[in-house]
Amino acid sequence: MEHETFPEDLADTLVRIQRLIRRRLRGELVMPRLRGAEVELLRLVESRPGIRISDAAKALHLAGNSVSTLVNQLVGGGYLLRETDPADRRAARLLLTGAAEKRLADWQRRRAELVSRQVSRLDETDREALRAALPALRKLAVTLHEEAEES
Repeated sequence: MEHETFPEDLADTLVRIQRLIRRRLRGELVMPRLRGAEVELLRLVESRPGIRISDAAKALHLAGNSVSTLVNQLVGGGYLLRETDPADRRAARLLLTGAAEKRLADWQRRRAELVSRQVSRLDETDREALRAALPALRKLAVTLHEEAEES
């Protein structure tokens, strides 16, 4: 019986962990909160400075107009710079502002502290089980990403 519900249990648990982390981190914010998609876009631009909007849409599996809306909001909020691509004057390249870099670094630090604090409350057997599960979870993320790329 457990095997039949495992995929759903795993997905539910991962979503719940992500939601609780976001909720806890949001509660500590003094500045206006960013939506999940905005943070995802900022993190993508951080990892791929100069990415084009169309490539960002593909990487995030979002419609181009949805990413354009996010870009406009983040440019307006002072978190993204949109520059003309010298190789193709019709395309825009995205770069983080200093404010975005600071906010992402703060968010990553606070997230690491939160998760570290909570993991340290687990017994060694549970901490080791989580460490042992990481490679399989990473492979799952890769296969999910690859399947999304194919469709």
